[in-house]
Order: sequence, then structure tokens, then C-alpha cells
Amino acid sequence: MLRRCGTSRGIEAHEPPLACVLLIMAADPKATLERLLTLLGFEATVVQHPLPGGLLLEVQSPDAGRLIGKHGQVLSDLQYLTNRLLYSQDPHAPKVTVDVAGYRSQVREALVRKAQDAAEKVRRWGDAVELSPMNAYERWVVHQALKDDPSVETCSVEVEGSELKAIVVRPRRNLDARPSV
Repeated sequence: MLRRCGTSRGIEAHEPPLACVLLIMAADPKATLERLLTLLGFEATVVQHPLPGGLLLEVQSPDAGRLIGKHGQVLSDLQYLTNRLLYSQDPHAPKVTVDVAGYRSQVREALVRKAQDAAEKVRRWGDAVELSPMNAYERWVVHQALKDDPSVETCSVEVEGSELKAIVVRPRRNLDARPSV
């Protein structure tokens, strides 16, 4: 199905604008990401895997570093754009996680190790440990990694001068121990 889209200045009448090309496509996550990457000038292969509550689109490309960007920022932006495009095509489209060359899984494993190391320090010394500032996803990974640990608890705290928050890992408060009356 083709939708009529206006032409933009500088674009031939037979070449629809980028937004029109992407909106014409059905809400097919793999095809949408492949088309977006092609339009951005990247040569890449996309493999789709089911996830609980969504899909994982795994990208392999010789330009993996450029697709990941500094601290994964380009990858996060690519994921955001893909999800926005899918939502504009179908508000019920599944949530998509985009990964390039296994970057997200490597970051996740490193965060889990960092959380476990902090928990070990808390158990050993009894003092709270503050981790470096993180984005919401990274904090979620740390909270999930330690949620079932009976000896520690986690909380997010504001970091002055930053939009990011830090996580404090501290000894778990014993809620069962009540002062005797």
C-alpha cells in the first residue's frame, strides 16, 4: 500500500522523502531497522530474536563501532528511532531492543560483575558502596542483579550537577528485628 506524501525541496518527485519511505512500510521491526540502516549508509545484517515482552534485533556490521558510538549513545539513539518508527506504524508494535555486535550483552555482564563486587565489599566491610552515575537502564540491571541478595539492598540517589543517578549498595536493614518494649 502506498500513501501519498508531498515532495520536499531538493528531492525529485519520484523520490519520496525519508519519512514517507519509512511510514509506507508495515510495522515489521527487522525490515524497518534494515531500511533505516541502509538509508543511513550502513552495510549491516539484522537477525530478529524473541524476548519476553518484545524483540531483540541483533545487528552485525563492519561499521559496528560507528553504530555503537561513544558509551553506546548512537546505539541508544538507533533503538529509540526504530521504536518511534514502529510505533508510528502500529501503536501495538512490540518494544524492540537493538544490539550491535553483542555490545549490550557485554555491558550488561560488566554491570552485573560491578554490582556483585560492590555487594561483596558491603558484606566484607559493612559500609555502603556508591557506584558511579548511570542511566536508567544500567541502574535497572544493577537493581535486578542484587534484588534477591539477602545481605544487601540498593537505592538510586541523585548526583549533583548530573542528569544521571548513582546506586548505593548498603547492608540490608533487618525489618524483622524490632526493638523490644
